[in-house]
Amino acid sequence: MNKAIIGRKLGMTQVFTEEGKVIPVTVIEAGPCPVVQVKTLERDGYSAVKLGFDAVDEKKLNKPEAGLFKKTGVPAQKVLKEFKLDGADAMTVGTVITCDTFAAGDKIDVSGVTKGHGFTGVIKRWNNHRLKETHGVGPVHREVGSMGANSSPSRVFKGKKMPGQYGHENVTVLNLEVVKVDKERNAILVKGAVPGPIKGIVTLRNSVKA
Repeated sequence: MNKAIIGRKLGMTQVFTEEGKVIPVTVIEAGPCPVVQVKTLERDGYSAVKLGFDAVDEKKLNKPEAGLFKKTGVPAQKVLKEFKLDGADAMTVGTVITCDTFAAGDKIDVSGVTKGHGFTGVIKRWNNHRLKETHGVGPVHREVGSMGANSSPSRVFKGKKMPGQYGHENVTVLNLEVVKVDKERNAILVKGAVPGPIKGIVTLRNSVKA
């Protein structure tokens, strides 16, 4: 991983190419992200860099986080995320990473926490069909249905698609394309949709499977 940044999803819009084609894009407020901590192979056992995003009052931090910012002298940040970047050992605390780290045409991977839908049934969660609404079926028509034979194997197989918590999980979308970078507004326009609700925190990194 060569470069990464933390951002906030602002919503979707569209841009037009010179040929008149419409490209759906997601607008992401990316950075500025100061380097809060540098982890080295000698001291920590691995090489990584910790970035911050979204300045916040120190009163809203817990004691360990407040102590970290007081020690480094970096303004307090609400969001902290760690990245294993190439050459992280050479980076210095206080360096600010901005959205122009990426350029139009770059392939990136975007990670975020998807929208939470709570406890849902199999129709919404797994796209199951309803049961037949005829005599002898029911009284519930949106249930799971058959769980398997009762004599053999006399149990429900692991992995059975059943009702449960839907959404609110970390998802990464691979090989998205950067359409435009607006440094003045700290904005990156990414082709297509990215995980998460509006104002959700996302991380952008250069693609690992491009």
